[in-house]
Amino acid sequence: MAQVRIWVHSVWGTKSRIPYMQNKSRRISLFKHIKSYAKDKDIYLDFINGTSDHVHCLISMACDQNIAQIMKLLKGESSCYAGKQKLFTPDFDWADDYYAVSVSQSQVETVRNYLKKQEEHHRKKTFEEECKLFMEKYGFIRMLG
Repeated sequence: MAQVRIWVHSVWGTKSRIPYMQNKSRRISLFKHIKSYAKDKDIYLDFINGTSDHVHCLISMACDQNIAQIMKLLKGESSCYAGKQKLFTPDFDWADDYYAVSVSQSQVETVRNYLKKQEEHHRKKTFEEECKLFMEKYGFIRMLG
């Protein structure tokens, strides 16, 4: 059997960056559902957190998985679940895009700690600012330009 450990930090936002998930208990309910659904689909979602307008996940991919499949499953199903459960406004949806970068094994705990502090972090920096820094730090802007 193949032994693979590929860590990925993924981030995606709500459609038009609307802060649909302001209700913290409902947001936590959605995150718990995403984690449970991931487990059902054999996706190892190590940690999930976010704020009213976006989600961060730390995922370890198996050898037969790719990030596009994982994002399609997690985003698609969770959007349907949120709608059926009426967790947020009727027009709740995720944005089409997402960001994902690899994480070395030595940095997994650092990423977990960063994800744990999302609310505190976003008191100082908006999701838009975070995205811009994320894209600069990981070279996405150079790739697009």
